Amino acid sequence: MAAFSANQGIILLLAIVLTLSYSSMLAFGFPTINVTTPGHSFNNRNNRPRTINVGGSQNWRFGLNYTEWSIHNGPFFVKDTLVFKYEAPNATTPPHSVYLFRDYWSFRSCNLKRAKMVGNLNQGSGKGFKFVLQRFQPYFFACGERAGLHCNLGMMKFAVVPFPRWNNGY
Repeated sequence: MAAFSANQGIILLLAIVLTLSYSSMLAFGFPTINVTTPGHSFNNRNNRPRTINVGGSQNWRFGLNYTEWSIHNGPFFVKDTLVFKYEAPNATTPPHSVYLFRDYWSFRSCNLKRAKMVGNLNQGSGKGFKFVLQRFQPYFFACGERAGLHCNLGMMKFAVVPFPRWNNGY
């Protein structure tokens, strides 16, 4: 019997997670409890899109584990807005940017050749750079500075898959 490829493993894991998520929603009539993080509402029928500051009060900076941050601040929904706040580079502040990767493998390896800069060095200052989660799809974000060093060693990367909203008004 042939071994699973990494792609097959990821697809199988995603299918299991989605099946469990949707079956729990059906079993409880789309519950108001969050199946992912205690204290967060999963019921999005009455919720308006949120504006979420990436990194919370610590903003977009080197050394914060953004994968952990995204787990604790989910779930995310279509039409939610992520705000990336970071200072423009200067003598004491390293540069930061925001890249969106096309696929998981580029994200995993921090391969910036297969990513698109969506927030440049200066867009994070002031009110920050805003990115709206437009569709139910995986989004892979990372800082592209220092040739991927911030992504690889600084934990400045995370992925989100926003859930669809059940009401069409948003």
